[in-house]
Amino acid sequence: MTTSPDKLIRSVHNPQVQFVRELMKDRFARAQHQLFVVEGIRLAEEVYAADITLHSLLYSSQLSSRGNTLLEKFRSRGIEMFELDPQLLNRLSDTETSQGILCLVPQSTQPPPASADLVLIVDQLRDPGNMGTILRSAAAAGVQMVIVTPGSVDPFMPKVVRAGMGAHFRLHIHQTDWPWIRSYCTGNLPAPLRIVLADSGGGTSMWQTDLTGPLALVVGGEAEGADMASIQDLAEKIHIPMPGNFESLNAGVAASLLLYEILRQRRT
Repeated sequence: MTTSPDKLIRSVHNPQVQFVRELMKDRFARAQHQLFVVEGIRLAEEVYAADITLHSLLYSSQLSSRGNTLLEKFRSRGIEMFELDPQLLNRLSDTETSQGILCLVPQSTQPPPASADLVLIVDQLRDPGNMGTILRSAAAAGVQMVIVTPGSVDPFMPKVVRAGMGAHFRLHIHQTDWPWIRSYCTGNLPAPLRIVLADSGGGTSMWQTDLTGPLALVVGGEAEGADMASIQDLAEKIHIPMPGNFESLNAGVAASLLLYEILRQRRT
């Protein structure tokens, strides 16, 4: 076990414990404090590798040797740390069995890119697993910014962070509304972003659509799709061909296929 002067917390009523619990449960608390919680050794390693300065870190004395090695790396950066009783950390954990480490990570405060050629807009998406999958694919595809509209699941909630598998540390994620999106896309320099909506019910096949220029791809929610009242005068519709005559694809799968079709066209 690592010996350290870190404060030992044993009570669930401790203010630090209550603060972390609020961040894990409350979307508005995450937005107010511009923090989110990262849980588990693998994701904590991703945070360290991304050279992100933590707000603070909570850990259990029952950390594995791998976890203790990581702990010392964070300690060398002067991160504020709290040691929790193992049972208390298990109670605080959002997973069935805690791996013994929680990181409080700042949300990105960097301004949106002034010039972009590939932006992903996630509109009215409510499933945390799908959101995490989409963020993971966006990071892999080199998307420069992911915009999440009101009505979508919070991209910084614990389930989304776990499903994203480190994507949050590689992406610029911006939560905003359609008037801002319209202004950003039209003001993008040197060329405005063409808005393209993934629509299972119509539009042009992605195979017959030129996706090589600067664009913003819109992926809507699982049940009702995108907010057409906000987007219908902005977007060009495209669809993913489905020779099997299936009605639609999972939103995470659809976003991934479209992003990689964009990459394929741009590298052909």
